[in-house]
Amino acid sequence: MTTANSRTADHEISPIFLERWSPRAFTGEAISETELRTMFEAARWAPSSYNSQPWRFVYARRDNAYWDKLLGLLIPFNQSWAKTGSAIVFIVSTGTMPGKEGPVPSRSHAFDTGAAWGYLALQASLMGWQAHGMVGIEWDRVNTELNLPEGYQVLAGVAIGKQGPATLLPEALQLREHPSPRNPVGDFVVEGGF
Repeated sequence: MTTANSRTADHEISPIFLERWSPRAFTGEAISETELRTMFEAARWAPSSYNSQPWRFVYARRDNAYWDKLLGLLIPFNQSWAKTGSAIVFIVSTGTMPGKEGPVPSRSHAFDTGAAWGYLALQASLMGWQAHGMVGIEWDRVNTELNLPEGYQVLAGVAIGKQGPATLLPEALQLREHPSPRNPVGDFVVEGGF
């Protein structure tokens, strides 16, 4: 068994999986373009059906011209804590992939884009940053305000930052600021069918 970050895996795995989690308390320090690009580079190498790479990332770093716009596309609850992050990222995916005679529907685009998000989150953790994914987004505005091309859709948002003490959060959130447990493998793995 592997133990890290006050969590224990039932089977031997790399500690990186236990060390990565989704805190909300961030210190607000700046993230460099180079550091952020390194996270996107990790996402680049995720597997995808027919190597279609359907993912796109729209981002803003703290204190740049796009920060308020992207922060404002989160619901107020998420804005309340993400405002101390270092970057806001929207994960976008296209529902088509290249075919012999033009674009064809992709049944795996969200699956593939999820793999890219996972690579990004693990790279962030390896670099001493944390990435907190969220779906608390202003869905009625986000695609339009990000000016997404036809066929693209936002799947989630992400706040990236250096983890700070829970005391940076409102009192109600402080109690939730710890790595969460996971269901045991036996709860979601079945050999041969349900």
